[in-house]
Amino acid sequence: IPGGQGIDVWEGRAQVLTAQGEDFSEAFLDGARQALALVQRHNIRVAVLKANSPSCGNLLTYDGTFTGVKVTGEGVTAALLKRHGVLVFSELELPEAAAALAKCSSPT
Repeated sequence: IPGGQGIDVWEGRAQVLTAQGEDFSEAFLDGARQALALVQRHNIRVAVLKANSPSCGNLLTYDGTFTGVKVTGEGVTAALLKRHGVLVFSELELPEAAAALAKCSSPT
């Protein structure tokens, strides 16, 4: 996502581009919508997604230059899930995700 993050794709300010400049934004948006539908259907409150991905990154994403540079922000799917109340973690945050899941599962 050169020059932006997941929220920018949702708001039409950025695109998800391949190294050749091909726009895959609509595919990413559609995938995120499908993920949200499943999350809502199954009442999922905690998700573990792939770190740094333009779709799933929750804290950092690659900057879209295909040089390995990461920037602070979240991917397209992570942004949508977070905005719908899902707690999003990466595979690098499994203890935190487990704690959040335990908290969600415990009776209040």
